[in-house]
Amino acid sequence: MATIEDFQNGQILLIDKPLNWSSFQAVNKLKYALINKMGLPKKFKIGHAGTLDPLATGLLLVCTGKFTKSIKELQGQAKEYNGTFYIGATTPSYDLETEIDETFPISHIDEALIHETVKQFLGEIDQKPPIYSAIKKDGVRLYEHARAGETVEIATRKTTIHEFEITRIALPEIDFRVVCSKGTYIRSLAYDFGKAVSSGSHLTALRRTKIGDYNVDNAVDVTVFESTL
Repeated sequence: MATIEDFQNGQILLIDKPLNWSSFQAVNKLKYALINKMGLPKKFKIGHAGTLDPLATGLLLVCTGKFTKSIKELQGQAKEYNGTFYIGATTPSYDLETEIDETFPISHIDEALIHETVKQFLGEIDQKPPIYSAIKKDGVRLYEHARAGETVEIATRKTTIHEFEITRIALPEIDFRVVCSKGTYIRSLAYDFGKAVSSGSHLTALRRTKIGDYNVDNAVDVTVFESTL
């Protein structure tokens, strides 16, 4: 069992973030559990190494104490995700946060086209972040522009897809596994994949399984961690 000194000197906590929790909520829950149950000071340092959207589950690396200095290094490590694309429809947020805004035919899509299209996304690609994201434009987060109904120009950014594997095809659903670099938006990958097969697509499930050598198999739920303190 880790002591107050252990948490202050630095720990990396492997947390399995629940569905519908923001990464901030998960870290806050841990912070106040450590303060209230372990007696850590209120100014105790804690932070996560890579945001997960509320609609995603899986591995969240939470650094405490002196290990918060390692956050940038951890953020730079490759990440692995499993998830599901829904082919034939798009949403403004590229996931289930918003309602379907357009539908497209899928009768022309077969397994051969799907597997061939995957090859287009391997290696370094240009990707445009979703309008519903926390990136700032003119000092305002993009999702705030989106919710206000404002149209803004979003610059593309370079990202790298190291591995992209289709694990199940049951149209309109396609399951996948992706290993990618820092800054990759899987929601944007879903949207772009839909366009590449001459249809539309949005993300309906996402789970982060690895960050570098850290695996979600070794992670614990926030509430389970809290109960062990």
